[in-house]
Amino acid sequence: MDRHTPMDRESADRISAAADRDPTSPTATSGFDGRAQAAADRNDENDEEDD
Repeated sequence: MDRHTPMDRESADRISAAADRDPTSPTATSGFDGRAQAAADRNDENDEEDD
């Protein structure tokens, strides 16, 4: 059973919004919001190729 859930656009947007609300949070300072956006972009590209 695969436990990996791909990052989707909605989740990445929620993470970015949280980082914007509190720029001193660990999410914002670690750069996780940017990595989440990049992962969502990659997954969007993969979804388009599968169609």
